[in-house]
Amino acid sequence: MSRIGKYPIPVPGGVEVRIDGKVVSAKGKLGQLSMTLMPEVTAELRDNTVVVRAVNDDQRSRSMWGMQRTLVANLIEGVSEGFSRDLEILGVGYRAQVQGNTLQMQLGFSHDVNYPIPEGIQITCEKPTSVKVFGADKQLVGQVAAEIRGWRPPEPYKGKGIRLAGEYVHRKEGKKK
Repeated sequence: MSRIGKYPIPVPGGVEVRIDGKVVSAKGKLGQLSMTLMPEVTAELRDNTVVVRAVNDDQRSRSMWGMQRTLVANLIEGVSEGFSRDLEILGVGYRAQVQGNTLQMQLGFSHDVNYPIPEGIQITCEKPTSVKVFGADKQLVGQVAAEIRGWRPPEPYKGKGIRLAGEYVHRKEGKKK
């Protein structure tokens, strides 16, 4: 029995949830998102809550039950509050700025790195060494943050590079003379 799947998902005010067969769609102040449920689970809307249930009691249904409940909860939370990831840039001369619909980064290469901002994502740079990725789709926000981090991941000797806020970088000792 899923310990996560058995809890109902409350629908906050200002969010409209529709369930058409296996398609769950939510509409809120940050936009509209939808997802298709796996065949092993069903969802129903009751008293301003969404209840996700397993179709039968086999192993696959029970495995999908908690995951699908979490995805529906992320869908509802995304259109009401949104998700964000903060990135820190460490290194001499490393900086970032948003210009129009691209994130321009100087990361120690011979050229600037221009990252086009995808649809549905907002990127802000309060300081030249901090980048905030915000959006309604949790998977897309994490993917964009990982792609930006992938341009210059933190290295273990000096810690230079792009890291997630609060990320621990295991440091190594350098060469000895």
